[in-house]
Amino acid sequence: MRILLLGDIVGSPGRRAVARFLRDGGWDLVVANGENASGGIGITPGVADDLFSSGVRILTSGNHIWAHREILEYIGGPACRLLRPANMPPGNPGRGFAVLEVCGLSVMVLNLQGRVFIGDSDCPFRTADRILDSNPADVVLVDFHAEATSEKEALGRYLDGRVALFAGTHTHVQTADMRVLPKGTVYVTDLGMCGSTLGVIGVRYEEVRERFLTGRPSRLTVAEGLEAVCGIEVELDGAGKPVSQRMVNERV
Repeated sequence: MRILLLGDIVGSPGRRAVARFLRDGGWDLVVANGENASGGIGITPGVADDLFSSGVRILTSGNHIWAHREILEYIGGPACRLLRPANMPPGNPGRGFAVLEVCGLSVMVLNLQGRVFIGDSDCPFRTADRILDSNPADVVLVDFHAEATSEKEALGRYLDGRVALFAGTHTHVQTADMRVLPKGTVYVTDLGMCGSTLGVIGVRYEEVRERFLTGRPSRLTVAEGLEAVCGIEVELDGAGKPVSQRMVNERV
């Protein structure tokens, strides 16, 4: 089984890059974080559907999932393949994990969100325990949308041996620490982003520069040009155990 996990898709440049990259195919499952896919913040139903049409099977998200009101009804659909963090407070629409069959194995995609420097949510450690204990699957993939590297590493180690792949998202900067943890989980602190490499984490450099120089809030728009795709590719054996992995960071 070949699995591709992609980092935060930022605006139309990120969507174009992903669509071009996926044309070659060859993956049995593609999961991508879509929480910045619409104009750099949030995601709309139309954009989600376009990404599914391009070859993404499951979309994860994070703290910007509710940026567009129309997503509230869309994500509440019983067959929706767009996830929101599972540890959001009760009462939110949608679901935080999905279980699907891939190559004859049951595969869970679990979306969680951090609590350090990012906003209020329930405990991701206890939420993961609850979901994993009550929903057995052959293979578990985790997208942990979090700011603090320490929180990502801590949860990754906490779930080591219980999940096949643990990948962080949110910072838009790919980390160089992909490794196999002691009990067999493939871990990376952040997948990076899919979008323009000419900006600052996907938005126009000039606008970010102005914010830093003046301290004034200003509108940020998505950067254009030199588009790249970032993520991780993992191959699993017939029992669902990782046998190889590589980082993806390619201009497309």
